[in-house]
Amino acid sequence: MLLIDLPRVLNARLNHSREAPSTSQYARLTQHDRRRFAAGAASLGLAVLLLAIKLWAWIVTGSVAVLGATVDGVVDAGASLVTLIGLLYAARPPDSEHRWGHGKAEALAALMQALFLIAAAAVVLLQALQRLAHPEALIAVAFGIWVTSVSAIAATALVIFQSWMLRDASSVAIVADRRHHIVDITANIAALAALATTIVTGWQRADPLFALGIAGFMLWNARGIAATALAVLLDRELADAERARIQAAVLGPSDVRALRWLRTRHAGDRIFIEFTIEVDGSLPVREGHAVADAAEKRVRMLFPDQTEVSVHVEPVE
Repeated sequence: MLLIDLPRVLNARLNHSREAPSTSQYARLTQHDRRRFAAGAASLGLAVLLLAIKLWAWIVTGSVAVLGATVDGVVDAGASLVTLIGLLYAARPPDSEHRWGHGKAEALAALMQALFLIAAAAVVLLQALQRLAHPEALIAVAFGIWVTSVSAIAATALVIFQSWMLRDASSVAIVADRRHHIVDITANIAALAALATTIVTGWQRADPLFALGIAGFMLWNARGIAATALAVLLDRELADAERARIQAAVLGPSDVRALRWLRTRHAGDRIFIEFTIEVDGSLPVREGHAVADAAEKRVRMLFPDQTEVSVHVEPVE
């Protein structure tokens, strides 16, 4: 049986595109990188500012719920720094030692965020249990409410900004960082509720009970962030709906007889798609190449942002 094998041709084309990308491609990728960097830098700057404010509020009030928000602020600052470093590394182009690029650095940064969040939850949990056993009166509660409100508003503004920056540029690390700041917003709201309840009821154990809720919410979100990061690090397949779209695009109006061995994975800043198509074995090599080219272009149109497609052609009688 004759075999029309195109990997060498396609790899040559791919390598050429990496070495000398077109101006439009370079401009598009740079714009996406700038969006991610802007979101990461804004997150880091605001996280440091909010951390200082929350630390001040905790020292003044002594509230365990405010401590929970403060510890989460420490995690936010560390996670934002890790995210920015991960984005800078992930944006590096493929090289001789990393042929598939550096995109998984984003997923690694997201996984570190999850670990930071787990550590913060453990600190808050221990402090809350201790305060439940030995309750203490809170001081300067009104000041704590004011500072926590400012922190919640600032964190909400950051989440809105990150969502706007990600509308055209996906990023595993920034998505995890945004989710992290949503936890921060929830922690601030819970701290506000704890302080308000203490003022209204005078019940000293309300504060540590709210802190327990903050710790539990931290752990729940850490699980979600870790699951998303591990899906990228372990090369999980794209969703079934996306795979169905790929199959429909390949098997559309063309000379493709069948689609075999479809493999997909998401590597942080890009998607890799590999598959084999069956064509008429009597086709010349040039025509078989054209069929593969057309299938590749149709798949690229489904995922326009940083998608690499590899096609192998198999002749059939």
